[in-house]
Amino acid sequence: MIDQQVAMQNDMPVSGQASGLNVGRTVIVAVIAVAIGAFLYFDLGQYLSLDALKQNRDQLLAFTESNYAASVAIFILTYIVVTGLSLPGAVILTLAGGFVFGGVIGTLFVNLGATTGATLAFLAARYLLRDWVEQKFGRWIEPVQQGFAKNAFSYLLTLRLIPLFPFFVVNLVSGLTRVNVGTYVAATAIGIIPGSFVYAYAGRQLGTLSSLKEIASPNVIGAFVLLGLLALAPIVYRKFLGKPA
Repeated sequence: MIDQQVAMQNDMPVSGQASGLNVGRTVIVAVIAVAIGAFLYFDLGQYLSLDALKQNRDQLLAFTESNYAASVAIFILTYIVVTGLSLPGAVILTLAGGFVFGGVIGTLFVNLGATTGATLAFLAARYLLRDWVEQKFGRWIEPVQQGFAKNAFSYLLTLRLIPLFPFFVVNLVSGLTRVNVGTYVAATAIGIIPGSFVYAYAGRQLGTLSSLKEIASPNVIGAFVLLGLLALAPIVYRKFLGKPA
């Protein structure tokens, strides 16, 4: 009888912890769903367009000059939210960052926001949205996992460098693989620098841009592809040597 009571007491905290974790996960998933729903319902995407950016550029510059620290915080937080929730508009935010902060500083702020948001999406896919991600992007998981098994850092770096791979898909699918968080963060932070700089620098010529296609020219895309192939060099080298990556 006493043994049974002790066993029941030992089981109660575990059960309570599991219940608390489930409630926490449910709340977080609900918040994510509400945030995405609000973005779509209120058509907030209209403010993350090239036309909207060009129309409001004077106000953005004036606000940034008067409230630089607040502008930096708002920009990075907005980038984190957009990237973390896999919402459209990251390219426009990068242009805006380059326009108001400059090419180099803008790239730095973009990198902070994008890497943080991508990591949050990665963690959400791994611990909260696994079933949904598997159902939605299941066909991507096996090829990505095979690449990570060879050399996780080099493969992920390639995925970041080559813009033909959707950024948000890489974020979510990576969460279902066995790549560790440190490798994911490092490869993401380094891999997005070239693309971020190209778009941030283009933001300095915002007034002359009429389409995003002008930025992603064949020459620029070709350069990204070459960088991506270069990132795969360690895998190819070790394969020829017959050593595991």
